[in-house]
Amino acid sequence: MPSPRALVVSITLALVLAVVPVRAADEPVVNGPIITLGLFKNGLAVVERKIELPGAGTFRLDDAATPVHGTLWVLGGPAVTLSMTMREVEKPLEQGGVDLQSQLTGRSVTLRFREPNQPALTGQVVSLALPEGDRAWNRSYEQWRYYDSSGRSMPSPVSSQFLVLDTKSGRTFVDPSTIAMVMIDGEAGKVKVRQPVMLLSLAGAEKKPTSVTIRYLSKGISWAPSYTVNLNDDRTLWITQQAVVKNELSTFKDAEVRLISGFPAVRFAHVTSPLSLSTNWAQFFSQLSAEPQSARGAMSNVMQQRAAYNEPSVGIDMADAAALGTDGVDLHYQSIGTRSMGEGDSLALNVATGHGAYKRIVEWTVPDQRDVNGRWVEEYRRRENPERYQDAAWDAVLFKNPLPFPMTTAPATITSGLGGGAFLGQQMTSWVDKGEETTLRITKALSIRTMAAENEEEGGRELVRIGGHNYRKVNVKGELTIANHRGKDVDLVIRRQFSGNLLSADAEPKTTLQIEGIYSVNPRYELTWKLPIKAGQEQKLTYRYNVLVLD
Repeated sequence: MPSPRALVVSITLALVLAVVPVRAADEPVVNGPIITLGLFKNGLAVVERKIELPGAGTFRLDDAATPVHGTLWVLGGPAVTLSMTMREVEKPLEQGGVDLQSQLTGRSVTLRFREPNQPALTGQVVSLALPEGDRAWNRSYEQWRYYDSSGRSMPSPVSSQFLVLDTKSGRTFVDPSTIAMVMIDGEAGKVKVRQPVMLLSLAGAEKKPTSVTIRYLSKGISWAPSYTVNLNDDRTLWITQQAVVKNELSTFKDAEVRLISGFPAVRFAHVTSPLSLSTNWAQFFSQLSAEPQSARGAMSNVMQQRAAYNEPSVGIDMADAAALGTDGVDLHYQSIGTRSMGEGDSLALNVATGHGAYKRIVEWTVPDQRDVNGRWVEEYRRRENPERYQDAAWDAVLFKNPLPFPMTTAPATITSGLGGGAFLGQQMTSWVDKGEETTLRITKALSIRTMAAENEEEGGRELVRIGGHNYRKVNVKGELTIANHRGKDVDLVIRRQFSGNLLSADAEPKTTLQIEGIYSVNPRYELTWKLPIKAGQEQKLTYRYNVLVLD
């Protein structure tokens, strides 16, 4: 008799416990290599896999997909169907230990215990059946608290409480915390794991091979771009785009990898397809009812969103947009060739390099200080987004994108000198089309003193009623003061953003309607002045506009 201190419990066959024999799958195993990958910057990827079916029948693909809802397509004719199920697959032992019950199913093992006087125990690891019916699924679509390794919901984690063996003395339940050593008979380097697999069925009596392509969106592999902008001399800059690819999806070999820039609409990016066995209906409906933004998680920060997606420079007018010559959908696919990567691997490479002329300028942007209702933005909102309301002059470079494709939203490091040995700063660049002009800030222009002031002009406030609300139309006069304390002339670009309608402005600035103000009560504009400021000179610019202020 075993010692009561051993925490080993022998239970007769009368105990109600579902046990199934180890099953050897009937389906022939086929390979489904990844042949192309299109990587977005937000963690999604377009995955394309190719499978050669030798003829009619059902075949197993052990590397199951976890597609985004509504994005999986099987291309191979109406005779091909795809399903997912659980199978026991033999795999190498993974680093970090094993799940003794599931991964050693059917194996003969000998256990040695922590207690010095406890004898060793030899037996065969039992295959436990997955729960079925009401024990497996909550048909009211409420999530259970616990889940097993297959992703199926369970009322409690029973399978992890004991290691169940068939021994000479009968069915034995062992507390895993009492085990000091497990010795496995036979080849110990491989274990059996119950995991999701894909089954591809080809109907008919065809004996000739059939090529099937599976295409879907999935998470797990993405890319992060960055740029170096080297001011090689006073006239020419060199731009290099670098990409870092990290693969947490699956090992692939000789697959064409394409980097995708753009801001695609993927409405259900946060919803896992119900085809996947890693989810259930309760989880699916919960994800389906959630807003897409909730799936971004850590991306809620404004700067992180800009880096993971793509933001164009706002305020471009239609004449400028037409001059860019863009056509079709604003998505750019850039191939980086055929690549092979293991799961967990990272890759860094230079994607493209270009050079062109640039100009050193001082850029001063004075942001709009009013909300959509014409009221002054409250202080707590300024603190929430200090970058948006920052009023400062910056040394910057003005250039046209010299790369053969758009620059995507990404960090840009600015250097100078031969080989880029001198670090000047790092900023975020927005989406810039091929040949489009943009500016990149370097450092604050501390020797260029600036001041912006606005005052309401005297006179009556006209009452305007719009949509059942009362507004007061007021006239505002603004003044911009710039003083150059440097020993040389500078080219200054001033951008003044405001809500309302322009009445007048000095020096004929360019006026651009801002995207966010098209449908507001007060349209939003940006005035742009480009003018030289001589060394030691002070200059003032005035402008006037009216704005509707909600009472």
